[in-house]
Amino acid sequence: MERKIRSCRDLDIWKKGIETVRDVYKTTWKFPKVETYGLISQMRRAAVSVPSNIAEGFRRHHNKEYKQFLYVSLGSCAELETQITIAKELKYMMESEEVVLLEKLDHLCRMISNLIKKL
Repeated sequence: MERKIRSCRDLDIWKKGIETVRDVYKTTWKFPKVETYGLISQMRRAAVSVPSNIAEGFRRHHNKEYKQFLYVSLGSCAELETQITIAKELKYMMESEEVVLLEKLDHLCRMISNLIKKL
């Protein structure tokens, strides 16, 4: 039996996006304080943008608009991917942390891309 999707909170991609936000916040808490208004802020904003755009697009009345917001989410995923790599290069995180975050982010990107194809 299929579940009824009533809000963005029922979407698996939205839930994964929220999980990504949690992961990014947990990871950036241990970054140097000098990065508070730099890389930390950029990473957190990009992460928050993903589920926010999924939610906003879901509330739109047309699939064309929904797709546009999903594409914005994909752009934020690309930003975050780059920022994660930069953080690892600057030794703010271990390579193992980078790998886990990038794998989760890749999974989320594939989920968003598949939804775009279905719309």
